[in-house]
Amino acid sequence: MLVDELKEQLKKMEPDIIIIKSYAERTHLEERFHTLEESAQAGDFWQNPQQAAISKELRTLRAQRESYHSIMNTQKELSEIIDLFAHDDNELQNITRDIDQLQKAISNLKIAMLLSNPQDSSNCFLSINAGAGGTESQDWAQILLRMYLRFCEKEGFSAELVDEQNGEEAGIKSATLYIKGENTYGLLKNEHGVHRLVRISPFDSNKRRHTSFAAVLVTPEEPTMHVEIDPKDLRIDTYRASGAGGQHVNKTDSAVRITHIPTNTVVQCQSQRSQTQNKATAMKMLIAKLGEKIDEERQAQRGAVEKKKIEWGSQIRSYVLHPYKMVKDHRTDHESPQPDLVLDGDLMPFIEAQLIASTGQQPT
Repeated sequence: MLVDELKEQLKKMEPDIIIIKSYAERTHLEERFHTLEESAQAGDFWQNPQQAAISKELRTLRAQRESYHSIMNTQKELSEIIDLFAHDDNELQNITRDIDQLQKAISNLKIAMLLSNPQDSSNCFLSINAGAGGTESQDWAQILLRMYLRFCEKEGFSAELVDEQNGEEAGIKSATLYIKGENTYGLLKNEHGVHRLVRISPFDSNKRRHTSFAAVLVTPEEPTMHVEIDPKDLRIDTYRASGAGGQHVNKTDSAVRITHIPTNTVVQCQSQRSQTQNKATAMKMLIAKLGEKIDEERQAQRGAVEKKKIEWGSQIRSYVLHPYKMVKDHRTDHESPQPDLVLDGDLMPFIEAQLIASTGQQPT
């Protein structure tokens, strides 16, 4: 019966609502909102050196608070309405749309609450590097590139391929995406790590099973600390772009490679026709990478970072296509028996599971 289906849908929302309630209590959402609101309403607020930061946080908390109360009230009202119109299918059909809207609101708020780091709202660079294994790993790197492009398409993000180095026979040696959108770094930051593929190789005439590795590196466009770069420390090279781009790629040295000599950090961009534009994008990438390097060094001093090679035993997620079908995240144990969907960009369940785990929240 329709009434039973609607009650079941409401019941399935309960774990997410528990997460939202727990977060609101743990972060003292209500108290923090009122504290900041009082500060913003003070007569001398315009003189407060933290005015911009307070105003930004207040806007975020106000939106979260309004959504939180709306969800709690709507859940209670829908439960009562379902009981009231249990024998009226016409009214229950209308409630179906309300439940769908509630589910979307819950999902949006849960993600917003889990992305509490100021950097989470930043755009990001996502780089993919093939591991050892030649053509096998290079093909796997290209599959991952397509997966992230499809994810961005599904989520409405803008993804620009700023650099791509093709493999000798197939696939890619490396690629970098510049991803713009709401909370792109926050959503993708935990994709950082080694990804492992197990499949029957399409490049093996004996149809043997192969294991391939590729590493994903995600850096925020705006690092946590200010990065000073001395122009004297840079070596800037230009070269002809390769890949898509029509005849233009064969005519001008528009691609740019920048090397930060003290750290031997290299970035390159060939996505635009203009050398100036490519240089600007490459500088953004360099700042992001240097910021990440500084942050990693600080964490390493505290014993918080462990360097891992792109090989067996260091993967964050495994994608098994043979002898069975399964994608498993080794940090959260979240699994999907449908790798085809995951490789087509259906990553949000894995992203949510890791965000929940990293904030100490567990659904019950």
